[in-house]
Amino acid sequence: MTSASDLRSGKTHRDENFPVASWIIHPRHRALILSYYNFVRTADDIADHATLSADEKLRYLDLLEAELLGKGDTQSEAVSLRRAFAERAMAPRHALDVLVAFRMDVTKLRYENWDDVIHYCRYSAMPVGRFMLDVHGESTSTWAASDALCAGLQINNHLQDCGKDYKNLNRVYLPRDALAASGATVEMLGEAKSQPALLQCLHALAVRTETLLNESKSLSAEVKDFRLGLEVAVIQAFADKIVGMLKVSDPLSERVHLSKPELLAQSIVGIVSEMIRRAAGRRPLTKPAAGA
Repeated sequence: MTSASDLRSGKTHRDENFPVASWIIHPRHRALILSYYNFVRTADDIADHATLSADEKLRYLDLLEAELLGKGDTQSEAVSLRRAFAERAMAPRHALDVLVAFRMDVTKLRYENWDDVIHYCRYSAMPVGRFMLDVHGESTSTWAASDALCAGLQINNHLQDCGKDYKNLNRVYLPRDALAASGATVEMLGEAKSQPALLQCLHALAVRTETLLNESKSLSAEVKDFRLGLEVAVIQAFADKIVGMLKVSDPLSERVHLSKPELLAQSIVGIVSEMIRRAAGRRPLTKPAAGA
């Protein structure tokens, strides 16, 4: 059997819509985060592979899970992450959860409604945020806001890539009921430009995603780790900018991604706003009384 590493798409953490183990994060966490990313990226690439059969994809995903749990040493990404978890005495739950989503990608091509999509995000995206919070020793009370941010990022990506996902994989994350409510059909995703009905559906889903992202805006204030707070603020800025573009653009005919200058600009916005917020939070609300 070919190694899962040989099936990688070539995409790295530098190609994502959000920072992965960026310079903002403390160096002591980066090796573990990159091991987690490489495991997730490998599993994702297997689920999206153009020529593997469904049975082969599931077999590779099962192999990654087995070796993550210590049953073998042939898959480098699983072995590396297993050892990284062991060094921190961390359980593999957040890596096992994402494998649930990638199995869904192999076996489930359509989603009925918004709740169905959020259920997918529960396994595809939310474990990533929870993993980051656990790495930094944050409270599970931060999970609700993190879940909202991660789901928003995932749905942004679904909207950005809706045409490509349909054409290349026959996979549609747009809910059937949302398409029907706008009078759109799945087949419209195969066209070069969105018909009005499909565009109405896409914009409505972007508005709903924006509402979800608004629920995550407290996260940077909830985390105690300063560097992680800055990273969260940057990711939030990216997500907010992208969803704003999705509300007015056509992802079938327009590039709805941030350019390098826009990524830099949003990074600065996120970092500066979070530093100001944290500085203001440390200031006394009133001047001490004279002689106090």
